Amino acid sequence: MTNPRRSAFFVSDRTAITAEMLGHSLLTQFDGLSLRETTLPFIDSLDKAQEAVQKINAAGVEDGVRPIIISTLAKTDIAAVVGQANALFLDCFQIFIAPLENELGARASHAIGRTHNVNDIVNYYKRMESVNYTLSHDDGVSTRDLAEADVILVGVSRCGKTPTCLYLSMQFGIRAANYPFIPEDFGSRLLPASLRPLRDKLYGLTITPTRLQSIRSERRPNSTYADLKNCEYEIREAESLMRRENIPFLDATSKSVEELATTIMQQAQLERRIY
Repeated sequence: MTNPRRSAFFVSDRTAITAEMLGHSLLTQFDGLSLRETTLPFIDSLDKAQEAVQKINAAGVEDGVRPIIISTLAKTDIAAVVGQANALFLDCFQIFIAPLENELGARASHAIGRTHNVNDIVNYYKRMESVNYTLSHDDGVSTRDLAEADVILVGVSRCGKTPTCLYLSMQFGIRAANYPFIPEDFGSRLLPASLRPLRDKLYGLTITPTRLQSIRSERRPNSTYADLKNCEYEIREAESLMRRENIPFLDATSKSVEELATTIMQQAQLERRIY
């Protein structure tokens, strides 16, 4: 017998990013579940809370099984209303904050939006600065101020450098640039001139030829760029170049962007600037 589809709601009085991340991480531990995940952000009034309850209850009726609610609602009165829904209500503030209050001997503020809030000016500007830097130094477009990068990702085109750089900048506040190796680099068997003084900032990504062919074929089907033999050649030469230059590198084939970014943070000993 297959499991019925079940609805999961991530509910917050702000963006719901924390509820989404925690809830999704918990639910992915259960194999075989058919889940419909819905985010309900900015539930910051009693009226909105009542509307959320109606949506949650309606989903339960449709599914034939009660939904799951992951809540990061800071205000106890609003949380109490949502908690009346016919659902499993998991209140992150009660699960985590109450034991912390007991341990620390202090009351939490239960203030809205402490985690992802533009009012945290320092974090906000650090994130914007790092994202702007990363976008300006994507794909080797600009080598200006390259020395200001915290890390420079290198590797063949379409191996995952850009999304990893953006994740590093968005989540950690890292100034991450990236530079693609091209056939001319393999011919000279040397690092591009702009990268040679910055060898200590370089970190490489690689990928299997078949996966690279699949990715490139979506962009330029039936091209030399996407040809399997060309992919094999570029990866072989890129890995050889990185080994000669003592550049550490990761295989991105089966790793998520989150895994790649976290591994780079640890191995390159980068300091997180934002939370």
